[in-house]
Order: sequence, then C-alpha cells, then structure tokens
Amino acid sequence: MSTPVITPSGLFVEERLLIGGQLRPATGGRTYENVNPATEEVIGVAADATAEDMRDAIAAARAAFDEGTWASDVELRVRCLRQLHAALLRHAPELRETIRAEVGATNVSLDVPLFARALDNLTYAADLAEGYEFVRDLGVGESMGRMSRRRQYREPVGVVAAITPWNAPMQVNLAKVAFALAAGCTVILKPAPDTPWNATALGRLAVEETDLPPGVLNVVPTSDNAVAQLLAEDPRVDLISFTGSTAVGRHLMATAASTVKKVFLELGGKSAWIQCDDADVDTNALMVAYQSLAQSGQGCSINTRLLVQRSRYEEMVTKVADAFRSIPYGDPADPNTYMGPLINARQRQRVLDYIEIGKAEGARLVLGGGRPAHLERGYYVEPTIFADVDPNSRIAQEEIFGPVLVVIPFDTDEEAVRIANSTIFGLAGTVESADAARARAIAEKIRSGVVNVNGGMYFSCEVPFGGYKQSGVGREMGTLGFEEYTEVKIISEGVA
Repeated sequence: MSTPVITPSGLFVEERLLIGGQLRPATGGRTYENVNPATEEVIGVAADATAEDMRDAIAAARAAFDEGTWASDVELRVRCLRQLHAALLRHAPELRETIRAEVGATNVSLDVPLFARALDNLTYAADLAEGYEFVRDLGVGESMGRMSRRRQYREPVGVVAAITPWNAPMQVNLAKVAFALAAGCTVILKPAPDTPWNATALGRLAVEETDLPPGVLNVVPTSDNAVAQLLAEDPRVDLISFTGSTAVGRHLMATAASTVKKVFLELGGKSAWIQCDDADVDTNALMVAYQSLAQSGQGCSINTRLLVQRSRYEEMVTKVADAFRSIPYGDPADPNTYMGPLINARQRQRVLDYIEIGKAEGARLVLGGGRPAHLERGYYVEPTIFADVDPNSRIAQEEIFGPVLVVIPFDTDEEAVRIANSTIFGLAGTVESADAARARAIAEKIRSGVVNVNGGMYFSCEVPFGGYKQSGVGREMGTLGFEEYTEVKIISEGVA
C-alpha cells in the first residue's frame, strides 16, 4: 500500500473500488470530491460507484459465497482476519492520518474508538470463530413416536451488505466486516460518502497483504443513494447490516422487506445520564463534559440528556459548564485538542438550527450557541449547554448529533426513569449514585441496550451493542454480534 501523499491542500488518496478481488476505477471513471472538515479544503477525489459497479460487487460476493470454500473453511477465515489485522498495524500511521483528514478526528479519538480499539474487532472475531461451536449436539429425543438425534448448525447467512456511517468509520467498518467474515459470509462494504478512503484502504490491504479469496470482501463507495439502495433491493443479498440514522434505517428495513432479507440496524439515540443527589458532582461534571464533546458530539450512544436531581441541579449545571469551558477544541492535528469539527457544512447547519429551536422553545442557554469566533475555517460549533429543558421539547426528544447537551431536573428516581424512557430511542444511558443498589435498580428500568453504572464502560469488541425501540434491531460485536451473521439449521437423524 502506498503512503498517502500530503499536499498543501490536504490528503489525497488513490480512488479505486474493490470488486471481485480487483482494484478498479468506477465505471466511466466517475469520482466525487471531499473536503477536510477542519480546513474546508479539498482532500482529494473518491471513486463514485455506479449501479453497474454495485451489481458487479453483488455478483462477485454471491459467487464467492456459493462457489468458493470461504463459508466452510474456518481456518482460512481465521488466518485472513489475522493477516488483515497485522496489515492495519503496519500501516497505522498513514491510516490514522487518513481518518483524521476525513473525519476531523483528534488524537484522543484515534487512540481509542476511531482506530486503535477498532482493530481489536479483527483479533476478537478471529479468536471467536476459531473456538466457536458451529455444530451443537442437542441429544436424542422422542417426537411423534420416533427417536432422533438432533444437531444444531450455525451457518453463515450468505452475502452481507455492510452500510456504514461517517462518525466512526473504521470502528464500524471493522465491527461489521470482521464479524461477518469470521462467520463465513461474503461482504459488500458501502462506506459513507464523506469517509470513503479508510474503507478503500481496507480493501487495498485485503488484496495486497492477505489471502482473502476474490469476491469475499468488496468495497464500493458511492455518493448516489439510489446505487446504495440496490443492496436492499437485490435478492442476491441476504442481510443488510446498517449503522446510521433512524430515518434511513426505517427506509432500508421497508425496502429489504420486499425480499424478506435479514436486517441488522444500529440507529439513533437520545441517551440520558441520570445524576442522583448522592452522586459526586465534581467528578461526574467532568465526565459528562468529556463524553458530550467526544467526536464533537457525533456519537449515537453519547448521553446528550443530563438528568439531575433537583436538590443538586444548579450546582451540577454550573460545574458542567465550567468543565465544558476547560476542554480545548479546534485543530484536530494539535495533540492538545480534544474536540474537532463537525463532519461537513450540512451537519454544522443542522446543529445550529437545533440550537435556534432550543432558544425558541424557551430553554436557558447556559453556554455556547453558535460558531466559534476564533476559528474562521472548519465546520465548528461551540460546545453548547441548554438548561431548564422541557423533557418533551424537540431538543430533548430529537437526535442533534453535535456538541449540544440538554439538562433536565427531576425529583424522584421514578421520574428520572420516566424521562429517560420518554423518547423513541433506547440505545444507551448512564446512572450515577453513591448507592450501588439504587443505581443498579434505576439502570434495570431503563429501556436501552447498554447502560453504564457508576463509572462502568460498556464499549468493547466482546460486548454486544445495540438498542431498544427505534434505536435499532439486533446486536453488533460480541458473540451475539457474530451470530447476527448466521442462520440456524437443525438436522434430525433417526436412531434405532
């Protein structure tokens, strides 16, 4: 893999698709430009797949699954995943810079979720496949007067379309690709248009530095939603694995229904941090600030609603505002920066529009509320806090996906649970209390896929992640995430 070329205007990366084991330009040489969100300058051009390219990728994945040995050769799958992991480690410096240029990622983000920990998915999935019980003996039993030995088989579901977002591209790409490949599926990876190059780099490494058979992994970036929709429409695709907005998830689910294909959806969130009156204010104020501004607030599981028991409410609001002010933001290349820009001008305007909605709804603007005056270039929004927020208001109910925290008072634990559960989402949450039993009791009543209690942290490749309600269907990572990419077959043999 050649090292990306750094130019005065940013990072330029070669633009090719990976289809059927071949790196090739898009049909007709179609490309599109992308910009660095921190500088607003063009970073380069990406291959822009056509409908013809996508159909070729589907055909290649289908043939590799139906005609090759990938689905049955666990040893090959394990070896290839470990080779890919080693390749990513060898090229870590240039890959980190690619992600920084695409996303505006800071060192803190790259050191944990956006790159370093993302690679763990490959080794964990390889280990899981190596030791997994694909065939399970259910024993001999009687049914309708016959004795039978029943065996349960876990088999790969087939061709997987992995459709991934821009906010944590390498993390989500690997969380899908690693587990789907480990299960024996073939994959078409369709990255977000804003972040194609970490995905094309993944494809290039798969070709150049692993034994992955042709067609097992295909990487097909496109700026055309109609091209991407072919993955949900085509009957040759067996499963859609999508991470992104709830609105797009609904659309993909409805489209996939026409061929009754399986779907995994990891969608939006409006998660609540519940701060009980006996919890430490100083420590948790800082933790609230850091998690709110992580990835510039562009994280589906970030706790964007802070629920504070009324007796400590003003104290907590003040301390959180002080913590927000202490966190450096700006140039993501500066090692001291914690928060970088939003992904693009459209997302910045969306966040600014929500801030105006919050003002119109009567919430108290404690901090921020606009574009930072000291940053003339880049898609930045000031770290923003609204207090005295109506739990039913739009800024408390809708996903903003930016550095905006809303603070809501509550009186009783029961009220806190009711407010936490009052949205259409159910992805994550946090509960803080000096009383561990109290915190756990609250957490057990929250209808969310993951809940951190008293400093706990769910994020890890061995822990399944996903949501309740309109935050999604199914689980990603962990054994449950691995099994999302399998079908269950029972073979029952008669015995004398």
